[in-house]
Amino acid sequence: MNPKGYSNKIKTPMLRPWKTIFNISFNSDQTLVEQITNVIRKEIIKGRLERGAPLPGTRILAEDIGVNRKTVVFAYEALIEEGWLESKYKSGTFVSENLPLIEKQQPAVQKKAATFEHIHYNPFYLTDRALEGSRIVFNEGAPDTRLVPLKELSRAYKRIFQRKGKWGLLGYSSEKGDHKLREMLSLMLSRDRGLNVNPETICVTRGSQMAIYLVAKVLIKSGDTVVVENPSYYAVQKIFRETGAILKTVEIDNDGINIEELEALCGKTRIKAVYVTPHHQFPTTITMKAGRRIQLLELSLKYHFAIIEDDYDHEYHFGAGNKLALASNEKSANVIYISSLSKLIAPAIRVGYVTGPATFMESLVNLRVQIDRQGDTILEHAIAELMEDGTIKRHARKVVAIYKERRDLMESCLHENFGSAISFNKPTGGLAFWVKFNEPIDLIQYIALLEQKGVQIVPPGSFYVNNQSSNSLRLGYGSLNKEELTEGLKIMGAVYKELNS
Repeated sequence: MNPKGYSNKIKTPMLRPWKTIFNISFNSDQTLVEQITNVIRKEIIKGRLERGAPLPGTRILAEDIGVNRKTVVFAYEALIEEGWLESKYKSGTFVSENLPLIEKQQPAVQKKAATFEHIHYNPFYLTDRALEGSRIVFNEGAPDTRLVPLKELSRAYKRIFQRKGKWGLLGYSSEKGDHKLREMLSLMLSRDRGLNVNPETICVTRGSQMAIYLVAKVLIKSGDTVVVENPSYYAVQKIFRETGAILKTVEIDNDGINIEELEALCGKTRIKAVYVTPHHQFPTTITMKAGRRIQLLELSLKYHFAIIEDDYDHEYHFGAGNKLALASNEKSANVIYISSLSKLIAPAIRVGYVTGPATFMESLVNLRVQIDRQGDTILEHAIAELMEDGTIKRHARKVVAIYKERRDLMESCLHENFGSAISFNKPTGGLAFWVKFNEPIDLIQYIALLEQKGVQIVPPGSFYVNNQSSNSLRLGYGSLNKEELTEGLKIMGAVYKELNS
């Protein structure tokens, strides 16, 4: 025995470097801690790490396999808790002398498949994530997260936690959302978009997509006919279909949804709802003209259908005037209005909102409680304070100027790299272009070739209810800076010429 009372028979650890047995993946479904504990546990079971064998210090192992030291500390602690390792004061971490009974461990029994029935939901096609290897992503029109007012948002959080009465925000609050935020939204909607609303008829949601889902579940029954623009937002198509709705499409022209086609459809079948994106039509970016808006509202009153107005990026308008919402009109009794702060601040800030007729909103709030008791009260209150002190308005002015410059650069680069091969209308707002190739093109092959060059674009078929072929692309530019835009469009132009040579 040595003077400290520990055995001198300390086993020598395996000779090969630790990093050769750790195949750490940062894209794995398992956490880094789970990956490390699994490797050490397996090495002990295989006998390559014997009882009493010392393990490297947490700092050394972390450096060797390229992870944070705390990750290794958590892994060691988990293995000590399970009995695989033991810690000796001032000596380090060792394989336990009293290991779990490895020899009695039975192989994992394969679980039988479930025998109960359930509703099958098909995968949701997400196009807003960068694929592995993509350097430049022309997404659907997401904002640039590098422009987020992080300092101001973090300060607002800090103020909330430092003030007297902060505990009140940590408990259950209104299922409609933070009252202060609803007050600020009510003021903003009244002042900037012409809506006649009050805090009690607004429900805050976790993004506009949650709002659309709630509206669909409250409004639509199986067998109801719902009209969407063609092309339109694919996520909405999926949500409506899963309520059991019968989807009908109406084409888009340069003034917005085709009213004559919609009225003819109303004469043939009972329409329950019409979903529109009038401010910047998704995906074509067209702004619905004033006369067309009045016609749509009058049709809704004549044929008693609801209008679901998705005003997903209202702030980004570069024209002389600010278009008022459909819901601001005196004929808007049947309009349900949905919008979001996620496009203005950042996609991770999941704050959307919905307002509509009082009785409808009462049912919507009752459903919201069932699936989500309330939102993130602290986040909502922090954003309300930033709206109140003018931070959000200043941020909006700043980013609108930046995005206007990027839109103009995008227009220039499209002309430079494609010339007469494409046609498009310069958008008056939003964060994307709708570009049409003037000659037929194999877009599947084009997209694949671009991916090889590190450029990612959104496949267009998903915008159409019947996945019809298309020669058009929605190219979001908001999240790309000058260098990224210039390089990305140069690559796109070169690949197009190569494909058509």
